[in-house]
Amino acid sequence: MSDERIPAANHPPARGASRRQDTQPEPRLDRERAVAEIGRFLGIAMPEMGLAIEFEISAPAGEEADVVVTFHGADQDWLLERNAELLLALEHIAHRWLRLDPRLHDRVRFDCGDYRATHLAELKLSARVAAQRVRETGQPHRFNPMSSRERRIVHLELNGAPGVRTMSEGFGDRRQLVIYPATSSKR
Repeated sequence: MSDERIPAANHPPARGASRRQDTQPEPRLDRERAVAEIGRFLGIAMPEMGLAIEFEISAPAGEEADVVVTFHGADQDWLLERNAELLLALEHIAHRWLRLDPRLHDRVRFDCGDYRATHLAELKLSARVAAQRVRETGQPHRFNPMSSRERRIVHLELNGAPGVRTMSEGFGDRRQLVIYPATSSKR
């Protein structure tokens, strides 16, 4: 029998229980290993892609520090085309290369040309604008499908915002965030 852990998602939760087990310990990121393996992965992938791009991996000291890979170079626009599709694909492959627990995905990030900071600011602004529109019209606002990371950012941005509440609806890659007018009755 293998000692390989079976993901909790393969087992239905007990009635009234959530899928995430509170007894399961929070995974830890081995930053040293992550830096070495990401360097190895990109050392293979980047020359094969034939792009004039260099990368820098940083992992500041501290127990909760993240690993950030920053790209720069003449062909960096290729990484940022179509809402940074190639940059995010490389990040996804790196997560798979590391066999990273999904709860640690936010701890290993790829960035290029300050894409992350710009995208984060745009997402927060669109959340605030949509919330204001919901308050003014009383009509819900449904965002286009977005990643769990993006939905979480919007939920956090509007957490405690007066007159609105947020909820994620749908399944898989079609999951959307909806902003509803707050009501005096319970959900």
